[in-house]
Amino acid sequence: MPTYTDMTRCDGCGECVDICPSDIMHIDPVYRRSYNVEPNFCWECYACVKACPQHAIDVRGYADFAPLGHKVRVLREEKKGLIFWKIRYRDGRLKEFTFPIRTTPWGSIKPPSDYEAPDLNALSSPMLSHEPAALHVETLPTLPAFNKTKV
Repeated sequence: MPTYTDMTRCDGCGECVDICPSDIMHIDPVYRRSYNVEPNFCWECYACVKACPQHAIDVRGYADFAPLGHKVRVLREEKKGLIFWKIRYRDGRLKEFTFPIRTTPWGSIKPPSDYEAPDLNALSSPMLSHEPAALHVETLPTLPAFNKTKV
């Protein structure tokens, strides 16, 4: 479901432009409002939807769940830690979905430069860099050993 901007809500702050990983959200130089320059390239991560302080970015629903003439509205309530999806069908029906926000708080992820470089022995390890310390656990969970007894 690619995104689009409700021009009556957008104030041109640029939060969506800064956070878009595929660099398709732009600010129109004349109207000072954001817009999606290439909806086909939208990753559908909805980072722009979550970052917009004006709730100005909506999504286009796919025909399999929201037929032509619908409106999909996404709202977030950071204090409650929830994201709300509202789908209004053209016949007037309204469906609402509520999900917890599962994203990491802004600015809480350390950049790679804050970690010490892994040693060369780490290249032959199946572990990812800085595991398990970066996950804040002592050891990674493992599967129980498989018992290979012959009958």
